[in-house]
Amino acid sequence: MSSSLRRGALAAALALSIVPLAACAAGNDAETLRVRPDNAATSVGDIEVQNVAVLTGSTSVTARIFNNGAEEQTLDSVTVGSVRAELSGTVKLPGHSSVLLGGDGNPAAVIKSGGEAKQDGDFQKVVFQFSKTGEVPVQAIVLPAAGYWASYGPSEKASPSTTASPAESPAEGGHGTASPTATETVTESPAG
Repeated sequence: MSSSLRRGALAAALALSIVPLAACAAGNDAETLRVRPDNAATSVGDIEVQNVAVLTGSTSVTARIFNNGAEEQTLDSVTVGSVRAELSGTVKLPGHSSVLLGGDGNPAAVIKSGGEAKQDGDFQKVVFQFSKTGEVPVQAIVLPAAGYWASYGPSEKASPSTTASPAESPAEGGHGTASPTATETVTESPAG
């Protein structure tokens, strides 16, 4: 057998073995599209919340909140179990924007009363109430505000009125891949 025939047969065998592998992740029914995050996330209407956690120690709620619609909405309240958290001020979400709840310089949702028993590792129902969308409920894990989560507790620098930043595109690390460490610019307006 000549060397050109051997190279042709090798190339054909290689091509036939690669084609089925390439098809595994292609198309709208790809298995990789079924991968879901291992953190609390949900969406209702134009509102999407991700990375929701109830933090003990600081007794606060952290979440990345997206307004995927064109109209501005406000976050009116956050309830954990049967206890309403106190918001650090008005949280406005203009159309196509996001905000990080909790952390340095960001708006905060702090649970002042100690009536709701929270144990690390438990799950609590957290309900976000928005001006237009209404209730957005999610089951969130309870974690200590320590280590990785220490910087997501409430901040003394949070403004009484906070406006969310424009949402990033998924290619820039936007809501398709958002994590609590995603950076954002929060525009603060004076109280009044």
